[in-house]
Amino acid sequence: MPDYKVYYFNVKALGEPLRFLLSYGNLPFDDVRITREEWPALKPTMPMGQMPVLEVDGKKVHQSVAMSRYLANQVGLAGADDWENLMIDTVVDTVNDFRLKIAVVSYEPDDEIKDKKLVTLNNEVIPFYLEKLDDIARENNGYLANSKLSWADIYFTAILDYLNYMTKSDLVANHPNLQRVVDNVTSIDSIRSWIDKRPKTEI
Repeated sequence: MPDYKVYYFNVKALGEPLRFLLSYGNLPFDDVRITREEWPALKPTMPMGQMPVLEVDGKKVHQSVAMSRYLANQVGLAGADDWENLMIDTVVDTVNDFRLKIAVVSYEPDDEIKDKKLVTLNNEVIPFYLEKLDDIARENNGYLANSKLSWADIYFTAILDYLNYMTKSDLVANHPNLQRVVDNVTSIDSIRSWIDKRPKTEI
């Protein structure tokens, strides 16, 4: 069995899909949480100087979606063929588009500009994405692709706390099909075990 390490800050955010996927597959991993004080010294040792980073048998890689796709293949959560993989990828990329649109506003340093952007985000962007994603979940019987559990469901559920944190809301509260996705993932014993034992963090 490969030796896995996940390097990230002491937050869920973009590192959590990796932790969820490893936990789902019951693959032991070192959950290496870097403090802000430690990061400047470690940054030059990381690919592209960023995290999260996945280390597999001493080899470090970056890019959260690519790493998640790799782990999905290791734990049997990829599609059964190229078309199923395409369906998964389109959803994951859509979720990431959504995340980036939220992040641009959430991390806007100018309060006046941020207030203006929040109007569009809250009134247009968030409702649009949630409606589309909820429709996808409805069409796939509580999953986000191919009407069965895939890493798209794991990815969405794992970063949902981060999306909720940035939007200061419960994004799936009024979207029952997306709530089904979350419930389907968090009811998996190995995922639930990870959630119960992981460090408690706001993000």
